[in-house]
Amino acid sequence: MSERVVVLTGGVGGAKLVEGLQQVVPGPQLTAIVNTGDDFEHFGLPISPDIDTMLYTLAGLANTSLGWGREGETWSFMAAIKSLGGEEWFNLGDGDLALHVLRRMAKDAGQPLSAIVQGFARNWGLDLAILPMSDDPVATWLETDAGLLPFQRYFVQQRCEPRVSAIRFEGAEKASPAPGVVEALAAADMILLAPSNPWLSIDPLLSVPGLFRALKDRRVPLVAVSPLVGGDAVKGPTAKLMGELGLQVTNQSIADHYGDLLDGMVIHQGDAAPGDLAIGVTDTLMKQAEDRRRVALAAMDLARQCRR
Repeated sequence: MSERVVVLTGGVGGAKLVEGLQQVVPGPQLTAIVNTGDDFEHFGLPISPDIDTMLYTLAGLANTSLGWGREGETWSFMAAIKSLGGEEWFNLGDGDLALHVLRRMAKDAGQPLSAIVQGFARNWGLDLAILPMSDDPVATWLETDAGLLPFQRYFVQQRCEPRVSAIRFEGAEKASPAPGVVEALAAADMILLAPSNPWLSIDPLLSVPGLFRALKDRRVPLVAVSPLVGGDAVKGPTAKLMGELGLQVTNQSIADHYGDLLDGMVIHQGDAAPGDLAIGVTDTLMKQAEDRRRVALAAMDLARQCRR
């Protein structure tokens, strides 16, 4: 029987790792638990950026040139919004709108996010489990030199330019893991942390008390794939954020941040390894499908070593 693999993930890097895992792990044995701290409402529609990136990537619909949204997108809706004086800082493509409109309708009919995502995945022929971290609202806010900013205002509108002094996850203390999350973690043979931003993409998951407790209670190895390559982040504000929080941009800082949750870490070849952890080394840049498969196999191999 194949190993049951659970990956905690958010953002483009996380979706790429899950795509790699999908090449080597049968769908029914693979679960992705996805960050929803980035979720927000825009133009009256519920947007789930990390979940949608996962869906588009695994369904082969992702816009690889932009790094977000759908391939072959058109923008008539945004042009009409702009002509009417509406906010244009967060782009919603014409095809992308389908997810958000259907999610609005389903939510208004009383469906939780987890059921909505399951329906989207099924319609696109995806057989792995894609679970939001929670069906309850959890919102990432950043304390910055430009004031207190919700995540998308900081990330998209302000392009991560404000200096960050602290991060908070509003609603996390009252949130419960989505259905299937705790069960997947309890049944896993290994748990992986994607090369997502630890502070902005993985910490929201860890802020959900029941999810964190399930990780602490696990009996299987937990391995992280570092988001750093050559002392910098491949994409996004990880390195900038670490500096602003007074941290050195190193794998050691990331290992220290995860603390005793972590059993091992996969790092990019040539990068300095953190101490006191099992280490796997490979080229962690994931440009092509074979790169994603290689990183997925490296993470799984390291988890097996930790288990022995």
